[in-house]
Amino acid sequence: MKRILLSVGVASALILAGCGGGGDTKEAESKKAEDAKSAAAPATAVDDANAATLTGKVSFAGEKPAMKNIDMSANPACARAHTGGPQKSEEVVVNDNGTVRYAFVWVKAGVPDRQWPAAAAPVELDQEGCIYKPHVIGVMTNQDIKIVNSDPTNHNIHPLPKANQEWNESQPPKGDSKLKRFAREEIMIPVKCNVHPWMRSYIGVVGHPFFAVTGADGSFNIKGLPPGKYTLQVWHEKLGTKDVEVEVGAKESKTVDFELKS
Repeated sequence: MKRILLSVGVASALILAGCGGGGDTKEAESKKAEDAKSAAAPATAVDDANAATLTGKVSFAGEKPAMKNIDMSANPACARAHTGGPQKSEEVVVNDNGTVRYAFVWVKAGVPDRQWPAAAAPVELDQEGCIYKPHVIGVMTNQDIKIVNSDPTNHNIHPLPKANQEWNESQPPKGDSKLKRFAREEIMIPVKCNVHPWMRSYIGVVGHPFFAVTGADGSFNIKGLPPGKYTLQVWHEKLGTKDVEVEVGAKESKTVDFELKS
């Protein structure tokens, strides 16, 4: 009988010890979760009231290049969309004021290490007249890209990323739009259409909101930067890249111009 009572006592002690060990495990797991939460929190607080702005333009040095014609005769549905004459290639577009359109300007280095939430609104990439419009877009990581087919013909959207997942999907004439996103930063992702070989666009995927694409006046405007030192880069598919070091103070607006040449 004593042996039975002793065995029960030992078993009870082991159960209590086991429960105690479980408590230690829970505490360790709780601490691990808190550490992970802290690691995911913003590493640098940003005072939006003191945010700086970078503005500027991207100019072309030299004689304005002639835009090449695109031959769409092999696809009548595409050719019919351009009754005013052949569509021009948008590889190099120099505006009337001597600036460059479709240059991607972004803060390459120096951005505070924090979680930058992606914009809620998607960025649209349309297929119209068998051309991607616009030719260059910028999005944040995990921000939706709304892909539209406005044409009466089938298209095949095929991004060619190196850091992100590659995909290749068809879209029927005037079909439902597609929502796509990229998880990793990548400058730049070329996009082609497997049906129409002349179709090409580029997507800049950035882990923060400090980027812009130059338009008809060749200018860019990047707002909301915390004061600090940065590397600002311009990218162009044919004219290459160029970096500039820039420092901005609280509430400062600074102009940074780029000049590209072929």
